[in-house]
Amino acid sequence: MAKHLLSESKCIFRLLRVQNSCQARRIQTTVDALDVHRHSQLMNKWWDLDGPVRLLHALNDIRIPFIQKGLALTQDNLSSVLKGKTILDVGCGGGILSEGLAKLGAKVVGIDASKELIEVAKYHASNNKELINNLPTYINTTMEEHSTIHAEKYDAVVASEIIEHVVEKELFLESCVRATKPNGKLFFTTPSKTRMAQFFIIFVNERILHAIPKDTHQYDKLLTPSELESMLEKNNCKVESTRGFVAHPISNRWTWTNHKLFMFAMQAVKLKQNQLC
Repeated sequence: MAKHLLSESKCIFRLLRVQNSCQARRIQTTVDALDVHRHSQLMNKWWDLDGPVRLLHALNDIRIPFIQKGLALTQDNLSSVLKGKTILDVGCGGGILSEGLAKLGAKVVGIDASKELIEVAKYHASNNKELINNLPTYINTTMEEHSTIHAEKYDAVVASEIIEHVVEKELFLESCVRATKPNGKLFFTTPSKTRMAQFFIIFVNERILHAIPKDTHQYDKLLTPSELESMLEKNNCKVESTRGFVAHPISNRWTWTNHKLFMFAMQAVKLKQNQLC
C-alpha cells in the first residue's frame, strides 16, 4: 500500500513538474497578443501609401541608408553594399522594410507574430516585379523561436519599430543577438522614453493628427537609448552609432536630429568571444 502511494505521489510530482515547465514556456514569450491583433487589423491598408501606416513607408528613406552605412566598409559603394547580405527583418509586418532591402540585393528573411500580416507580405512581394529574382522569405514566428533554430545565421538583424511593442525585452534582445553572426550588425529604431515623445508621438500624432493609428504606442513599453545600449552590452555587443530622428506627419517625411528626444536609431556589432574585455 505504501509503495503504491509512493508511486502515485511520484507520478503526480512528475505531472506537476511537466505542467509547470509547459506553463513557464508559455509565459516566456516576447509577444504581446493585443499588440499583434491591433496591427493585424491594418492588413488591408498596409500597402496604402496614404493609409494609416504611411509614415512607416516614408521611414525607409532614412532607415535603409542607415543600414547601408552600418554594413559598409570604407571602400564599399553604398548602392551595392547589401547585395548578398543575409538580413533578418524582425517584426516585418506586411514587408515594407523587407522589400526595400531586397530591392537592393539583400537576402531577406522577414518574421512576424501576425499570421495575417505575413500573408500580406507574401502576397505583395509575389506581385512586385522588382523582386522577381530576389523574393524575401516570410515566416510567421517569434524572435525567440526563430533564433533557436537559426543561431548565428545573419549578417545583420534589423528590429525597426518593434522592440517597443514586445514584452520580455531582455529575451527579445538576447534572441536578436543569438541570430546574428559574430561580427554581424544589429540595427534598431524605436521611440525614446521621454515625456516629449509621449506628448508628440502618442498624444499629438496618434490622437490629434491621426498620423499613427491610435494606441500604437504605450509609454511604459518604451526604452531610453542608455537602456537599450546597456542591454546590448550585457549580450556581448558594442554600440557603434546612435542617432536621433523625428517624424514630420504633415509632410510625411523623417529627418535626423542632433538630439534623441523623439526617436532614435542604434547600430551595434556582435563581438567575437576573443574580442571580449
